[in-house]
Amino acid sequence: AVLQIVKESQQQHGLRHGDFQRYRGYCSRRLRRLRKTLNFKMGNRHKFTGKKVTEEILSDNRYLLLILMDAERAWSYAMQLKQEANTEPRKRFHLLSRLRKAVKHAEELERLCESNRVDAKTKLEAQAYTAYLTGMLRFEHQEWKAAMEAFNKCKTIYEKLANAFTEEQAVLYNQRVEEISPNIRYCAYNIGDQSAMNELMQMRLRSGGTEGLLAEKLEALITQTRAKQAATMSEVEWRGRTVPVKIDKVRIFLLGLADNEAAIAQAENEETKERLFESLLSECRDAIQAVREDLKPDQKQREHSLENDSGKVSNIQYLHSYLTYIKLSTAIKRNESMAKSLQKALLQQQRSEEDGKRTPRPQDLIRLYDIILQNLVELTQLPGLEEDKNFQKEIGLKTLVYKAYRCFFIAQSYVLVKKWSEALVLYERVLKYAREVQAGAGAHKNSLKELPDVQDLITQVNAEKYSLQAAAILDANDTHETESPSQVKDGKPLSERFETFCLDPSLVSKQVSLVHFPPGFQPIPCKPLFFDLALNHVAFPPLEDKVEQKAKSGLTGYIKGIFGFKS
Repeated sequence: AVLQIVKESQQQHGLRHGDFQRYRGYCSRRLRRLRKTLNFKMGNRHKFTGKKVTEEILSDNRYLLLILMDAERAWSYAMQLKQEANTEPRKRFHLLSRLRKAVKHAEELERLCESNRVDAKTKLEAQAYTAYLTGMLRFEHQEWKAAMEAFNKCKTIYEKLANAFTEEQAVLYNQRVEEISPNIRYCAYNIGDQSAMNELMQMRLRSGGTEGLLAEKLEALITQTRAKQAATMSEVEWRGRTVPVKIDKVRIFLLGLADNEAAIAQAENEETKERLFESLLSECRDAIQAVREDLKPDQKQREHSLENDSGKVSNIQYLHSYLTYIKLSTAIKRNESMAKSLQKALLQQQRSEEDGKRTPRPQDLIRLYDIILQNLVELTQLPGLEEDKNFQKEIGLKTLVYKAYRCFFIAQSYVLVKKWSEALVLYERVLKYAREVQAGAGAHKNSLKELPDVQDLITQVNAEKYSLQAAAILDANDTHETESPSQVKDGKPLSERFETFCLDPSLVSKQVSLVHFPPGFQPIPCKPLFFDLALNHVAFPPLEDKVEQKAKSGLTGYIKGIFGFKS
């Protein structure tokens, strides 16, 4: 099966991560191995001798694989050049050359598959493969009609193949049909079918982002469509003031704002929603940068208008404040969406722990609400809105709502570490914020519709307070019950507390304490030292009669000694 071989090779060798260069290298290596195995070499190291695969040598299906790998190598090189052409436009010419080479190899494969030695399924797949590459080549040449015909032929063949086989085999064909459907609708739009634009937008939402050949072209098409509409847009109204919009980038952004917000509301999953939020914020930052560049030469004029108009900011400054308001509001909505998904994950925390995955913690939510509160502070400081009391009141109420939720999750984090009194105080603070919101929300209910309902928070806090009080009582009882045996144990090994019963779970663990090891030092009596103190006080008896008298000294004694006289 041609498509199955192609898809498996692509997924295993780089295309799962969009690495076309790696896949191209794989195709080259596989071609070399096939030629060596089949002894189908193109000459030797000194001379090139071209060979062609003919019907006569189709005894081995690996000869068809040679042609297929040639086409895949040329196609992967073209896709690699397409990525590089974003920064080096000259590579687009090489890209078209490689695509033509890929189509040439695919047509040769289709011609060889007409042989009687090839089954019907392979023949159809070869035709679909050729039609797919031809459609891509025509697409790059912007020959919309020819590209649409080729893609439709490819789609028809794969749909028939999907209907002819089992569901497991049909999955691959249906995936390829889904890949080329946006290309067909894009070609139809360029031919003149205006309804195709809406279908392309829906495909963009369902797929979670555009991919492949259509990615940049669809984004450029959306920008181009908005640019045409922006030519008729001259002003915008916000909070009772109309300001002219002269910057094209800002016009395009403001025209697409409603569509982007609707797309975010219709997003099917959190990943798509997050991507759309990031896209909207990126466009908003670009628009703000364009306005900021116009603000620099307008500084003197703005200062002059502040003096003459009693604090009223200039139009360009007010437009800057409006765009900043959109950016901060979008950031708040994005963080709130992330907070909701984290709250759902917290409810499923026990199941996630069983699965061995990292579970979200209340601290993660606290960080998100900190960012939201910081954005609200920035909103109150926007130039031109300092004296708008209704606006300041709305932001004040929103701040109270998010402070309440922030306090709630701080309390939850204290509950986890069994700090009952701190958690109870924070729950009371949550109720205080919530009641302030309810008291001041009379004239601002419309602006608070998109915010979380504080009444649900009050109900949840009341339930949590009762649970907290019960947990605190149980914890106190457990502490009291476990204190008496712990006083007996107090770190003593088992050998020192045989006569006292104590439930000690450590006895069945790997760190059981049976005896002190190594044993501690103990004092023992040292070897005595004896000193003879009585010797100084003892009177010894005279011993002169038992000792010989010493010989007399002098000359007389010497002479007597010579002559043998003794005394």
